Amino acid sequence: MLSHKRICLFSPIAFICTGVCIGISLCTATLCGEPIESAAPQTVGMSATKLRLVTPALQQLVDQQRLAGTTALILRRGKLVYFKSFGLRDVAQQLPMKNDTILRFYSMSKPITSVAAMMLVEQGKIKLSDDIAKYAPQFKQLKVFNGFNSDEITTTKLKRPVTIRDLMRHTSGFTYGFFGNTAIDQQYNALDVLSRQNTLTESMNILGTIPLLYQPGERFNYSVSTDVLGYIVERVSGVDLATFFGKHIFRPLGMVDTAFHVAPQAKGRFASVYSAKLFGGITLSEAAVGSPFLQRPRLYSGGGGLVSTAMDYARFCQMLLNQGTFNGTRLLTAATVAEMTKNQLPPQAYPMGIIIPRPGIGFGLGFSVVVESVNTNLPRRIGEYGWSGMASTHFWISQKDDLAVVVLSQHLPYTPQLEMAIRPLIYEAIDTGANK
Repeated sequence: MLSHKRICLFSPIAFICTGVCIGISLCTATLCGEPIESAAPQTVGMSATKLRLVTPALQQLVDQQRLAGTTALILRRGKLVYFKSFGLRDVAQQLPMKNDTILRFYSMSKPITSVAAMMLVEQGKIKLSDDIAKYAPQFKQLKVFNGFNSDEITTTKLKRPVTIRDLMRHTSGFTYGFFGNTAIDQQYNALDVLSRQNTLTESMNILGTIPLLYQPGERFNYSVSTDVLGYIVERVSGVDLATFFGKHIFRPLGMVDTAFHVAPQAKGRFASVYSAKLFGGITLSEAAVGSPFLQRPRLYSGGGGLVSTAMDYARFCQMLLNQGTFNGTRLLTAATVAEMTKNQLPPQAYPMGIIIPRPGIGFGLGFSVVVESVNTNLPRRIGEYGWSGMASTHFWISQKDDLAVVVLSQHLPYTPQLEMAIRPLIYEAIDTGANK
């Protein structure tokens, strides 16, 4: 296992694979574990000609000032076939986006927290069917929103307990506060449930006083569920999330830049966040300098607190593609990964959706999952799984294609334009390459 005192050294190396430029930052094998080996696309069943089109597609987003900068990384059959960055991580200082730029991953933290919880399931310390109140007594007196009597909220009893499975598939009945405007969402906002000034315990104490928006299992509702899950990981393991993630996930996988805050020695690699102007162009949303992510938080948010890099997250993805193992270290069994990455939503909660339903898309234990082929402008494989983050970060994995894609920006509010730009090109490169 890697020592927490070791330092990752990055060396920019440019690989030219039949016209596809892959700008790669590799950790030394001694300090960060074995790097992911690079390969020419045609050696892993992809068309280099088609894959080459990813570069102008991403460059165009930057040139048109739709995004300040972006990084894309593609793994195929365990090999790195594309890794390139575009644009700027800081517009004012004209600092380029690089392959080792550190970004806010927000909700792409959720799959990592879900993996941590499933490690405890495998150890027999928790069960998916367990009542969350068994580990978090703040939730013993939960009620469910039932309407109004005059101006007062009325509640009703839970038909069944909220389970750990509910947390992982977002059928708990919790909400978030910023996707809706219900009376319960308003309470989340008024009480600032996930304030960085709170400890996780303090946030859970507040959450336990607010009624659920829905009965458990009644519907998919994207929510603070994964933060509750992270709290349960802390309670059961006896250590905070930062310690658990570092010991059991980050160090075994060589994820050297992934944490709940940017390390002081790495702050020069941290990106600013941008937003779209009303009539075109971009404007600063949050500068890297002075960002809250430069300070260690009081609250370790399993739902949205991590910063990371493309390569770090790719190592996590490759572990999932390898059915729970990476570089000789097993984090989960293959059976557990299979369970996590299949649809877990009951019929009444399917399909998933945030604000609007997403036809054909279900949800597993920490990931969205493609269940059915539906008419869409974006090609998707049945069984494909992944997730995104609020600052327009994305990843998806297709076990069928032995493919993982990590494509990142720092843009608020969330926009799918990165995924829309490259998803068709990547699958065309696979389909064309497979037919040669």
